[in-house]
Amino acid sequence: MKLHLLIFLLFILVVSAAPAEDFPDAEISNSQVHAKLYLPDPQKGYYRGTRFDCSGVIATLEANGHSYFGKWFERYDPKLHDAITGPVEEFQTNNSALGYEDAKAGDTFVKIGVGVLRKPDEASYSSFNTYDIVDPGRWVVKKGPDWIEFVQTLGSASGYSYIYRKKIRLVKNEPHMVLEHSLRNTGAKTIQTSVYDHNFFVFDKEASGPDFIVRFPFEARSTGDLKGPATISGKELRLTSILQKGEYVYTHLEGFNSVSEHNDIRVENRKTGTGARQRGDRPLSKLAFWSNPSTICPEPFISMEIKPGKTSTWKITYEFYTLAASH
Repeated sequence: MKLHLLIFLLFILVVSAAPAEDFPDAEISNSQVHAKLYLPDPQKGYYRGTRFDCSGVIATLEANGHSYFGKWFERYDPKLHDAITGPVEEFQTNNSALGYEDAKAGDTFVKIGVGVLRKPDEASYSSFNTYDIVDPGRWVVKKGPDWIEFVQTLGSASGYSYIYRKKIRLVKNEPHMVLEHSLRNTGAKTIQTSVYDHNFFVFDKEASGPDFIVRFPFEARSTGDLKGPATISGKELRLTSILQKGEYVYTHLEGFNSVSEHNDIRVENRKTGTGARQRGDRPLSKLAFWSNPSTICPEPFISMEIKPGKTSTWKITYEFYTLAASH
């Protein structure tokens, strides 16, 4: 028994001392911002789920002496649908994916930023499922000191093919980050899709609670019952208590017009004195908000229809600031 116990203790010691998995990554910085990003890799990447675009996953970002993104979830698995960090994006078509509704069980469909997926025998699509990736496409990554670009080229027998580009660059001498996108339709079918940014803000690891304020440039209203301890008044959403384990806030919002000026959201924390402003150059098609105890997530959606041979572009700008310097 003593020998067995000794072997067990040695096993625990070896496992606990084992180094963390080494995921492909890259870093970019300017005089104001430093960011670490995980790179798309079908075999060794940090994120191998099938919900979010796997490019541009920001592990950490620091500016003004504060951190704005980081790990927010408890359980990690590379194929878990939300084991991901940073301002990540998901493409949806009719709340599913390109070609899903026309595909039979065993056939394939396309998830932009992920690849060609196999449809199982299931009643309906779910973003929370992890599907088998038949073809992740071809990813090419280029970078400089203060920028990084991801290009995914994908073709499929379903008629949906594309070239997707995402460039993340830091603005010289400013605490600003810009996400520049283009999606070129190289297939035979029209690409009709929406894309939203989940954000997953984590300000200095502060718990989600009354110190946070989310500001909009319009009078915001919940479209239904507001789930969780929060209030919406005028142009502000506030949490009314610190969220506990298992608690969350979720709602869809209305009140915006079809102008790009309304695609402009600020998240601020009075305790840390920090803020982040996110501005898109396309009008909102939908807006949601979700928060759990460790992350604050405004989710702005835009929609696009891309005919064969055509390209759609869009841009998101982030400004990281301290509250005293926000005016």
